[in-house]
Amino acid sequence: MKAARAFAGKRYAVLGLARTGLSVVDYLWNSSATVIAWDDKEEARERVKGKAKLADPMEMDLEQFDAVVVSPGVPLNTHPISEKIRRTDTPLICDIELFSQARAELPPHKVIGITGTNGKSTTAALIHHICKTAGLPTRLGGNIGKPILGEMELEEGGVYVLELSSFQIDLTQSLDCDVAILLNITPDHLDRYDGFDAYAASKARLFAMQSPDHSAIIAIDDAPSAAIAVEAKGAVIQISAGGCMDQSRWPTLQGPHNAQNAIAAMSAARRLGISEDAIEQGLRSYPGLPHRMERIAEKDGVLFINDSKATNPTSTAPALAAYPAVHWILGGRAKTDDLDACAPFFDHVRAAYTIGETADMFEELLAPVMTVSNCGTMRKAVQVASRAARPGETVLLSPACASFDQYRDFEERGDDFRAAVGSVL
Repeated sequence: MKAARAFAGKRYAVLGLARTGLSVVDYLWNSSATVIAWDDKEEARERVKGKAKLADPMEMDLEQFDAVVVSPGVPLNTHPISEKIRRTDTPLICDIELFSQARAELPPHKVIGITGTNGKSTTAALIHHICKTAGLPTRLGGNIGKPILGEMELEEGGVYVLELSSFQIDLTQSLDCDVAILLNITPDHLDRYDGFDAYAASKARLFAMQSPDHSAIIAIDDAPSAAIAVEAKGAVIQISAGGCMDQSRWPTLQGPHNAQNAIAAMSAARRLGISEDAIEQGLRSYPGLPHRMERIAEKDGVLFINDSKATNPTSTAPALAAYPAVHWILGGRAKTDDLDACAPFFDHVRAAYTIGETADMFEELLAPVMTVSNCGTMRKAVQVASRAARPGETVLLSPACASFDQYRDFEERGDDFRAAVGSVL
């Protein structure tokens, strides 16, 4: 992103120097701001030498800064930076807020913001793909793994498509999306919030920041989202995935959850003035996302599917629904102590294979209703499942858990599954 005059001569503290933090330091340095940066890891600090002064903001007077920029991964409910900054007037923000403040200096453009507990990555990537199909200049960034400040700015008429987590919304005060989308709200990240209502309120802030003449697209299939639709201002488009929709023309958008994603993407594309022909072409040609119901291989009639991005039971349920005969690999670091969201599709499961921290807990939960093998590791689970699977059945990694017990992130977990499948084929 090009340098912004809005930040010249100002002072910022940047806490956390992973991918997003590095993009913030680079951007602010290029914008002639003074930057203080810190990360507990020495190798991370080495990457910003020459662009930022290295100092821990926790040991400094935060009043001297125009803002403190933190990674959305910093748990604000437990990290001491939260209490320290409450005693000041200094804003606590993330890279999305910096992008918002810089928008006035960019060529005229539109911003599409997508949030929700599940489906936001697919919907964001799908909208981005439809925009490209229609010939619009477009960038994809945010929670999907591409820091938006590290992307090149768009020419006039471009569309920035931002996947937004609740953590990013918490750290943003002025993002006025031309189109804001809410897909659903179900229990997630409750270790970071004071209850489910607080988590839902975080999602609602995306719409509170909008101008009255901008559009809100809200799926009303769950009660918290429906309540937000009632309160949202401006042009509110209520959508629902209920009823029949012919998805047969869209090979990577199967299952009821993808019906909702497609409806949201189509609605956003229409708000951008994209033709129905271009929308249909985009839906047909959408390649899908890695680690999201991704076909890895097929051998002797057995399909291997990588759904590592399913980090909670609600996200796993659609994958179970999509395949009628499943050998289910699940487990990791639990976000809930039950699998209730998956229960309606237990009859699709031929056997379960538990791994990670929750291997014992999930074995105990599932043993009364299905065959379970407590495997512990991905490699063993793939080996056992591949031997048991018969032609017409699917070996499905859909963990219903976070990955941080055994892996750096869900991508590394999905890559390990891919490697394990390769070793048995």
